[in-house]
Amino acid sequence: MSILYLVIPCYNEEEVLPETVKRLTIKLHSLVTSGKVSADSRMLFVDDGSKDKTWELIEQFISENKYVGGIKLSRNRGHQNALLAGLMTAKEKCDCAISLDADLQDDIEVLDQFVDKYKEGCEVVYGVRSSREKDTAFKRGTAQFYYKFMKALGVDIVYNHADYRLMGKRALEALSNYKEVNLFLRGIVPLIGFRSDYVYYERNERFAGESKYPLKKMIRFAVDGITSFSVKPLKIISNLGIISCSLSVIFLIYALVSFFMGSSVAGWASQMCSIWFLGGLQMFCIGIVGTYVGKIYSEVKSRPRFIIDKTVMDKKEEAPAKDKE
Repeated sequence: MSILYLVIPCYNEEEVLPETVKRLTIKLHSLVTSGKVSADSRMLFVDDGSKDKTWELIEQFISENKYVGGIKLSRNRGHQNALLAGLMTAKEKCDCAISLDADLQDDIEVLDQFVDKYKEGCEVVYGVRSSREKDTAFKRGTAQFYYKFMKALGVDIVYNHADYRLMGKRALEALSNYKEVNLFLRGIVPLIGFRSDYVYYERNERFAGESKYPLKKMIRFAVDGITSFSVKPLKIISNLGIISCSLSVIFLIYALVSFFMGSSVAGWASQMCSIWFLGGLQMFCIGIVGTYVGKIYSEVKSRPRFIIDKTVMDKKEEAPAKDKE
């Protein structure tokens, strides 16, 4: 029987964690008793440097619940790095791992379908939202634009998929070969290949607490995804430069013709508009180039993506981590 690990990144989740553990325990136990997964299956909570009592609660649940294990990162490293830390730890102990958020927005009732598709031979199973009716019009519109924009830039990304997915051991081993410091797992996982499938589900409202992805973080995450997987923005800059040069030549010819025909009139407004437009365009282009240069800088330094402070898989075990990524 396959050993399944549920990998759950946590950052300041003390309000929702008791309910999350309760529901996942019931679901995991049902999977075990039905014979779909091994009794050695676990929930692996990854504390991403929380400032509240998240880690204390995880330790408490470890002492009370045989299905709960925990990892404590040395400091906050962000959702993607925390998720990777959990997956890389689970890789050594499981046959497959399912990543999901702690806020109970991912429908845990479809976990059976993930396992069934894995048993059918799928190494990667993507959880895909069947609709976005519960989202606000703004969030729904920006999300749809983002996915379409990523596709237009040539990024292989699964539409309406976040980080709710199953990965088999082979897929996890392949993922460990990707050494990017700038992590965007939604773009990396499709590059792995192997047989894959989809599980469709309705996303729920957050059970408790506040979203860890306000608009500012969502925009930053979107920019990271674009610049980590596509160089088309740089090509767009080149095209804008060519267009600007072409337009300037046309305006130069027009100005010379007007001058020799004696119909030229000094236009302060048009001149200022041109200066401001070209100045803004140049600053925008420099900003895009700077983003890519910054990513190169981060990759070249090759600093650890995460450092694990503690790994506790049961109440008898507590080991300081040696793993660094």
